[in-house]
Amino acid sequence: MGLAILVLGLVVFLGSHVFVTFRDSRANLIARLGNGYRALFALVAIVGLALIVWGFGQYRAHEWVQVWSPPAFMRHITVGLMLIASILVTAAFIPSHIKAKVKHPMLASVKTWAFAHLLSNGDLGGILLFGSFLAWGVYSRIAAKRRGDAGATTTPSGWTGDIIVVVVGTVVFLALGYLFHPYAIGLRVFGS
Repeated sequence: MGLAILVLGLVVFLGSHVFVTFRDSRANLIARLGNGYRALFALVAIVGLALIVWGFGQYRAHEWVQVWSPPAFMRHITVGLMLIASILVTAAFIPSHIKAKVKHPMLASVKTWAFAHLLSNGDLGGILLFGSFLAWGVYSRIAAKRRGDAGATTTPSGWTGDIIVVVVGTVVFLALGYLFHPYAIGLRVFGS
C-alpha cells in the first residue's frame, strides 16, 4: 500500500507543479480564484508532499523491493553532488553570480538532488521517487526555456552574495547530512 500512496503523492505534488507550466490554464484559474489560487496550490502541494513522505515511509518499512545494488563508491558521488545541490538551492534565494549563471538554481538543485540519489538508491521506491523528481526538473526547465523565461539574469556588482550562497549552502549541506538524514530518514551520510 505504501508504494501506491507514494505514487499518488507524486502525481498530486508533481502534477500541481506541472500545471503551472500551462500558463493559460494557470492564468484562468488565477482570474477565477484570485488570491485563493496560491492557497489552493499550497494546500495541494502540502497534501502531495505528505502523501509522498507517508507512502515512502510505509514502503521502506513494509514493501522494500531491491532492483539493483549500486556500487559503494556511488555514495561518495552522491555526497559531492548534494553539496552542489545545497549551494544551488541557497542560490535560488540570494542574488549572486551563481544565480545569474545557473538562471534557474532551484530547478538545477532539484535535478542534482534527484540524480545524486538515483546513483545510490537501487530500490523501486527510490527509483520512482527520485526518477520522478528528475523527470519533472528536466521537463520544467525545458518548459521555462520554451516560454522564454530566462530566469535570473541580473548579476550583482560584488561577490558578497556568492560567498553567502556558498557558506549558507555548505551549512545546509552539513545540517542535512549530520541532522536531517540520520534522524528523519534513518540513514547516516557521514561515517560508516
